[in-house]
Amino acid sequence: MNLSQIELLHILQETNLNLSKAADKMHIVQSAVSRQLQLFEAELGSPLFERQGKKLIGITPLGLSIMEEVAVINRAKSNIQHIAADYLDSNKGTLHIATTHTQAKYFLPKPISRFREKYPGVSIYMVQASPEQLIDQLHSRKADIAICTEKVDEVADLVIEPCYEWHHALVFPQDHPLSTGDITLERLSKYPILTYSFGYTGRSNIESAFKSAGLELDIILAAADTDVIKTYVRLGLGVGLIAGMAYDPMNDNDLAVRSLSHLIPRSNTKIAYLKHNYLPLYSQHFITELLLAAKEVHG
Repeated sequence: MNLSQIELLHILQETNLNLSKAADKMHIVQSAVSRQLQLFEAELGSPLFERQGKKLIGITPLGLSIMEEVAVINRAKSNIQHIAADYLDSNKGTLHIATTHTQAKYFLPKPISRFREKYPGVSIYMVQASPEQLIDQLHSRKADIAICTEKVDEVADLVIEPCYEWHHALVFPQDHPLSTGDITLERLSKYPILTYSFGYTGRSNIESAFKSAGLELDIILAAADTDVIKTYVRLGLGVGLIAGMAYDPMNDNDLAVRSLSHLIPRSNTKIAYLKHNYLPLYSQHFITELLLAAKEVHG
């Protein structure tokens, strides 16, 4: 048993048991991959994969157990590399951030700008996706840190740091009937609603508020992007339920805005990263910048 064979198992899992792709990733011929796999299985005394001819079509129960250990070894290998790089120069590296559109556009610009001033040698890569995809990005090590509101606190192997609380707001054309009078959930339920796709930006809190009041939501358009919601509000399709921070008084002054903090529970944006991953010093400092920016803006 050697580290190359352990690496092979990890790559096979990444490539959905594709021997050809695994060979390409390891820069060896496919026959060498097959030979290493056979040697490893012979040493263990039992097959790790189910086969159809020369093709791998599944993982045996023993293989599944071993793959869990392979993941631990691969994580340790990555941590060792990050620890060494951090020791040699903690001001250089790459920070991968996974987040949603709302956080990327309305919250992250300030902390990222300040971070870049302090760490010009660190490259930043940002992936915008759904909360479920953000969690996958963490587990596949394509992201170091995830920043979002939904889902992350449901995953056991993540460290979760509360970042800030925020509330939803209602946006509509300036001459809309909702510009006057009290805003209630019952009153809102009488209008077509444009809001976030399920799983995005506090949508679960919106659903919960209306359900608790025994009211139906007439959602005629759902999107992950706040700007899309505002665009269709401007076209007169309905009223928009958006994150309060996503209303820009300068660029959205053609729309009226009213707070829904008294109707819909506040949402919490969180910072998440894998428990057993080593976070370089610059990543830890970036989290500090996020918390500082959250405190400045949201108190």
